[in-house]
Amino acid sequence: MRDAAINLRALPEQRDLIDHAAQLLGKNRSDFMLEAACDRAQAVVLDQVFFALDEDKFRQFTQLLDAPPARNPGLERLMAVKAPWSAKTGKR
Repeated sequence: MRDAAINLRALPEQRDLIDHAAQLLGKNRSDFMLEAACDRAQAVVLDQVFFALDEDKFRQFTQLLDAPPARNPGLERLMAVKAPWSAKTGKR
């Protein structure tokens, strides 16, 4: 059962367009809007975690992933710093 309310304001022309589209699909306004909003939300989320490449671009992508990393002096310096909790103090 749906019990979370979502309220929004629209121009009369927007409401009429939504109502017309919903009617064409045999849905009510709420069902139509909720489905459309969820479809768009899912697309936005998927766009952040999924991307498609053709065969050539995928081959280039995997070659970049498989290649050894370029030398990075800044990262090397950072990785050489001893963590404070791993430094020996001489006390037991």
